[in-house]
Amino acid sequence: MALRVGVDVGGTNLRVGVVDDLNIIHETRHHADFTNLCKTNSADIAWQKIIAVTTEILNKVLSEYPQVTSIGIGFPGFINPLSGYVAQSPNLPGLLDVNLAGDLSAAIKRPVVVENDALASAYGEYQLMNIPTAEGLIFIGLGTGVGGGLIQAGKAVPGEHGFAMEVGHIITRPNGRLCGCGNYGCLEQYASATGISKSYEELSGINLPAHEIAERAAQGEIKAKQAYEIAAIALAQSLAHILKVLDVKRVLIGGGVSQAWHLMETTFNHQFEADLIPVLRGRVQVEISSTGDKAGIVGAALLSASKT
Repeated sequence: MALRVGVDVGGTNLRVGVVDDLNIIHETRHHADFTNLCKTNSADIAWQKIIAVTTEILNKVLSEYPQVTSIGIGFPGFINPLSGYVAQSPNLPGLLDVNLAGDLSAAIKRPVVVENDALASAYGEYQLMNIPTAEGLIFIGLGTGVGGGLIQAGKAVPGEHGFAMEVGHIITRPNGRLCGCGNYGCLEQYASATGISKSYEELSGINLPAHEIAERAAQGEIKAKQAYEIAAIALAQSLAHILKVLDVKRVLIGGGVSQAWHLMETTFNHQFEADLIPVLRGRVQVEISSTGDKAGIVGAALLSASKT
């Protein structure tokens, strides 16, 4: 089986894996706070550093596995599926129309296929779960932001402009918090790790990362619980609307925030049941990803095979 490389870029982490079929046989993880990098530097400097860090890690991996036949990268933002340009990345502010495929290809001297990170994760989950081609899948990733991916008839669906399933930018609270996309009240301002931190700060006056808020919630702190309940309500409302349009029976929720699903589940189920149209009640299966964080790497690697 051909070896392929999958790259999963997040707001705070960069992961590179060598994939043989559905198995990651080598993985490199790098803490890379690209979100903060973009916030504290000009767009040009931030982009140069992102390319430099990614290039360094990829070159090391490729020196160990020169037989790799394709490279796919899942990147957060609005991706043009034909050109590989990143039109905008709300969680990496300042990046506009950057040539990810071209710049990275030039740096590593190999072609690179670029996909939206959540779409790559959706495809990875679909393949790892061995879902029948006749069934679709909606994937929602709760991380630094909120991403989404749709699989139908066994294929990843990027949309005509590459911006399909940008569920994190469904407006759940009109005139709510300002989002990196430029609108107000988007889902990811409430249901992402960043959004949970903002909710907790509004409730308590204390700024903490989401995982520490989860620890406080598990210990019974009311305001910490409320921050996760706000996230659960926003997610349930948005998903109920998405399903009215797409009518997919299987929904998978992943990303770092999903590890605290026990803090969201009851509130989510109650709101989801209330907002879902009656004919769909009892027909939609919402699950938490059981593949760990493999899906993004596997999906990016497999999607690279279809375009090279």
